[in-house]
Formats: sequence, C-alpha cells, structure tokens
Amino acid sequence: MAGQKNRNAFVRTGCCRYNVGLGYKVQAEGNIMFSERKLNIKSGENMAAYDSLMVFTGNANPELAQRVVKHLDISLGNASVSKFSDGEVAVELLENVRGRDVFILQPTCAPTNDNLMEILTMADALKRASAGRITAAIPYFGYARQDRRPRSVRVPISAKLVANMLYSAGIDRVLTVDLHADQIQGFFDIPVDNIYATPILLNDIKQQRIENLTVVSPDIGGVVRARAVAKSLNADLAIIDKRRPKANVAEVMNIIGDIQGRTCLIVDDMIDTANTLCKAAVALKERGAERVLAYASHAVFSGEAVSRIASSEIDQVVVTDTIPLSDAAKQCDRIRQVTIAGLLAETVRRISNEESVSYLFNEEVMTGSMLLP
Repeated sequence: MAGQKNRNAFVRTGCCRYNVGLGYKVQAEGNIMFSERKLNIKSGENMAAYDSLMVFTGNANPELAQRVVKHLDISLGNASVSKFSDGEVAVELLENVRGRDVFILQPTCAPTNDNLMEILTMADALKRASAGRITAAIPYFGYARQDRRPRSVRVPISAKLVANMLYSAGIDRVLTVDLHADQIQGFFDIPVDNIYATPILLNDIKQQRIENLTVVSPDIGGVVRARAVAKSLNADLAIIDKRRPKANVAEVMNIIGDIQGRTCLIVDDMIDTANTLCKAAVALKERGAERVLAYASHAVFSGEAVSRIASSEIDQVVVTDTIPLSDAAKQCDRIRQVTIAGLLAETVRRISNEESVSYLFNEEVMTGSMLLP
C-alpha cells in the first residue's frame, strides 16, 4: 500500500464505493478539527471476503459515525434505534444486511447501560438478518475500570461480564480506542483491536508549537504513556505522586521533576470528574509551572467536571470525540475537541479488507508525523 501515492480512482466492492486518493487538509467544524484525508484501497488485492462494508450506529455518538462514513465515502446504515414506552430499547434494520461486513460504531458512554444495550440488540438483529460479520467498534469502552477484584472485596469484574455479553450477542470482533487497561483484551474470546489516539493528539500538540514543554504523568500508572509522548516530543518528563483515599477522590502529594517556568502537559486516557486533573494543576502551578495543559482520549466529564475545569488552574483541555461533548463542555472556552474519525475510518477499512492493523502502531504513525498511510 505504501508507495501508491498518485492513485486517484474509485473501487467498487458490492454496492459500496470508496474514494482512492491521497493528501489531506485540516478543516474546522465548530470547535472540532478533522482531517479530510481520503483513504487508500489497493484494487484487486486483499478485498473483503464479504459483500461490502456497512456502518451502523445508535444514539450515543452519531456525529462521530457520520464523520467516519464520510472518510469511507459510504452512507451510514439505515436503522431505527429508539425506545418503547416502558424504556426498553427498540431496534429495526431498515435495509438488507445479508452477507455484509457490518460495523456497529457506538461508545458505551453515559447513559452507559442504554448505549450498551443498543449495541447488543443491534448485534442480535444483524445476526438474525444474516450479516456476514459483525464488528463492534466501541471508541470508549464503558465498565473498563472494573477490570479486577481487589483483595477481600466482593465486587464483580464487570469488564469481563461486558465482554461475555458482546460475544453472546453474536459479535465477531471488537474495535476499541485507548482501553483503560490493555489486559481487558484478554477477557474476550474473539479478536480485539485496541488502537490509540496518540497520533491524533501528538499531531495537535505539534501544531501548537509549545515552548519549554514538560510532559506530566498524572500518576505512577500513566508513566509509560507519558514517557512515550515525551520521547516523541523530545520533551522532559515529570510525574505526580498521589494517593487516592477513595473512588473519584485524589490527593496530590509530590511532583517528581523540574517544572519551574515550564509549560506542563498532562496526558491521560480519560477525564472523569476532573478532580485529579484540577488538583494536579494547582500543585504544578504552586511549584512554578507557567501554564498547564491537559490532553486525554476520552472526555467522560461526569458530575461537575466541566464547571470544575472552567474555574481551575488549567489553561486548556484537549480531548477527542470518542464521547460527544455536552452543551456545557462545548461552551467552555478551556475545552477543545479533536476528532479521531480519520484514524477510526482507516482502521475500519483495514479490518474490512483483511489488511494489517498493526501498521497503525508503527513509529511514524504513533509519533504523529503521519495521520494515515
């Protein structure tokens, strides 16, 4: 695929049409940056074993699904996803899916249970309608933080339970973005592709041309992620040592590294209540940081997170669109969103055409020097 840089044609697979071309431009859509890069398909080789690619979505994040199918140059699958009067999820497929390679693109963000149930019922409908293969593309995988049972605590391992439910519903494979814990992939008895938003975030960071940058890990567990980002940006690394007395409460204890007069960039996989983030920003500025920025893949923003960010020491928060922003978050001038639609679309295309997804993990892609092949 590499090296085919002058192709510009259309390839038809069943009734789907893909635009084959190269070069991308970045445009603004509201407060969301997105890439208009077209995707590549190598004609006559590695084509999908199924009739054609189809993408369906529920009510969790239809905007992201529309951006993804725009990159793929196909239409979003026609389905009705609603509720009965008693609150039960109602799904009806409004077009033929027999033999198709179908992707259900839906994050399991709040309302988590409703959005998860939409995936399960849609998968069952697709299976009963004889879809050739069903892939659940779950940009944000809910219940991922319930991935273990602490000693002497009688709690479920809900991430494993959700994996079992997806399998039982007839899903053949799963696509996720920045799983909270990579080992969750082992909970599944079907293939799981976990891709990373790192190239999208790094590309945005590099466009900002930030001087005197220090990358900060918000906790010891995030050091590997922060170190990789710091290496890609040729920046220094600092670590926040904290203690968490109970769930959703974090106390910043110490900062390891020199941050005097520096612009501190906190990187994390998600922002939930923003308690940790805001306390980290206070600690960083108390120790001499000039600015505090935060980059995260998933904008959970539960509870008072948005108002907490708006009144905090954080100068800017940048997140991806794996989860749609609330109206309050959209109106907050400290919160900005970038899209992963191009990366998701390329991953979907590769899976559908039986091509390697591991290409997306190579150094050039992961350091943000190229968004897509």
